[in-house]
Amino acid sequence: MRIDSRLSRMLHVLLHMARHDGPMTSEAIARMLGTNPVVVRRTMAGLRDAGYVRSEKGHGGGWTIAADLETVSLLDVHRAVGGPRLFAIGNEHVNPGCAVEKVVNAAVEDALREAEALLIARLGIVSLAALARSFDARCTEAREASAGV
Repeated sequence: MRIDSRLSRMLHVLLHMARHDGPMTSEAIARMLGTNPVVVRRTMAGLRDAGYVRSEKGHGGGWTIAADLETVSLLDVHRAVGGPRLFAIGNEHVNPGCAVEKVVNAAVEDALREAEALLIARLGIVSLAALARSFDARCTEAREASAGV
């Protein structure tokens, strides 16, 4: 089964945008992601509709950050890009009268509900600004390591 990487790809794009002077074109983003500019525009449209980015057409145009990174969580981005259900596993409901099916489904549903609540809570507390700070710290560490500091 193919994984859905829209969240991680758009977080990648947003961090680049946050550290980039000026707008980034769909073409530049597409090259960075190894995809088509149409795919970029389609995915970025969800972020634009949510108010996290804006776009300008024409020469010198492109995508820019439109929101305070402190106020946008990973969960916000997941929802804006139309992220799928967090888990692809689920239950069978072939024989709803079967006691075994009821017990199995209840156990699986409880586990999935708990796991999804935990993941949603975690994605909801991590801001884009926190990711940007972590990125900046790694860059600083890499520069210092290469300089022998």
